[in-house]
Amino acid sequence: MTENFNYISFGNWEYLDGEDVDISMSRGRMFEYTPTDIEKRLEDFGSSSIEFIEKLPTFLCSEIARSTNSCSMLIKYGWIKSTQVDKREVSTQFHTLIDFGEVQFADVEQARKVFSADGFQLYRTHWAVREGDAREVLTKLLPFCPTQQEAIEQALAQDAEAIGAEPPPRTKKIIGSAESVEAFLAHLYALPAIASTENFFRGHEDAGFELTPSLLRKWPDGAWQYMPHEDRLCKELLISHYDEFQGDQYCFDRLVRMQHYGLPTRLLDISSNPLVALFFACYGNGQARDADGEVIIFRIRSEKVKYYDSDTVSCLANLSNLTYAQKGNLDLTLETSAFNASDVAQKLLHHVRSEKGYFEGRILPDHLGSIICVKAKRTNTRIKSQSGAFLLFGHEATLPEVGEEGIEIARVTVTNKQHILSQLDRININATTVYPSIDQTTIHLRNRYLEAHSS
Repeated sequence: MTENFNYISFGNWEYLDGEDVDISMSRGRMFEYTPTDIEKRLEDFGSSSIEFIEKLPTFLCSEIARSTNSCSMLIKYGWIKSTQVDKREVSTQFHTLIDFGEVQFADVEQARKVFSADGFQLYRTHWAVREGDAREVLTKLLPFCPTQQEAIEQALAQDAEAIGAEPPPRTKKIIGSAESVEAFLAHLYALPAIASTENFFRGHEDAGFELTPSLLRKWPDGAWQYMPHEDRLCKELLISHYDEFQGDQYCFDRLVRMQHYGLPTRLLDISSNPLVALFFACYGNGQARDADGEVIIFRIRSEKVKYYDSDTVSCLANLSNLTYAQKGNLDLTLETSAFNASDVAQKLLHHVRSEKGYFEGRILPDHLGSIICVKAKRTNTRIKSQSGAFLLFGHEATLPEVGEEGIEIARVTVTNKQHILSQLDRININATTVYPSIDQTTIHLRNRYLEAHSS
């Protein structure tokens, strides 16, 4: 049985003052550096999720501060209660059991080893539910805080309720299973119509895949794979192949092209054609070929569907031009005027105005943290053939498996993949038409004649 603990960190050291501390965290910072499976179990912030995190031992820390010859951070150990959730924030009360005060480390590596933390994590305001034994962390802290030996020994001797705590199960809205094209379409026709919505689809060859853009994917321990390097990834590709992007008018256009060539971006491919999504749910190699697939159905309210030239799209897309540190300074809890007066909002505004000189200096914080559907220019054959559109993820945005306001999500489990692929091929949906490139056409033709020979 895996044990867990809360790790809550703030850049403002004053937030840690007092024995009982009222704290709040932006919902966008919740569950950063949390293993994906645990995050998905908790992201609905239901009563079971809150009950689970309140059982966990908790470290309340400051972001690490560096000096010439050492570094330090404030560290407290205790538990939380009275957790409340609203649209923007999660608030809770922290009760201190051990106040370590300002703990000195020789270097960042020492602090990193104490918490088994990714280097970025120590500099990041966030709330993580970490896998691991809090008692091991306390033991590692003892050499740095020998005066707290008695308090640490008492904490180590306690039979913590968290040892037996399990996060709630993951919840997905699965409307049925399909082993043929007919069965799949029957599930779609059975869905009740919703006024003022548009339907989009995405196919996963393995139902265990996450509904996350490649930029926002994490390592198994919850650390980011690519997110801290977003601006560098984009700039390096532009430097190396600038001519490829000469015709792109907007930052969003560049992100679409980068996505096309495989660069991790904050875009998630979706399609207006359910049969294309069904093809993707069946078409795969290796282990995925034998796994159940999945088609995700997005029923998106019309006001969340934008076009490539939308001002909101420009604001979200240009987040890619901000450094990780700059994005960390975005405070979406501020009122609109205060937000736009901040230095980092001015930097973002500079990038937006570079493509839209008329743009007013009024970025809406709520919009900047949203997820929107964008209909892109069909500038390449793949977008045309796949009836492509994109979900564009804003600042610290996450999409719960059950959806969110304005985006309703349902799923169809897909089995008997080879039979479905054969059916789709008969209506001209195959690798040649979905991936209209000479190499994919070659592979499809080769496989077709191999299968004909073996049958």
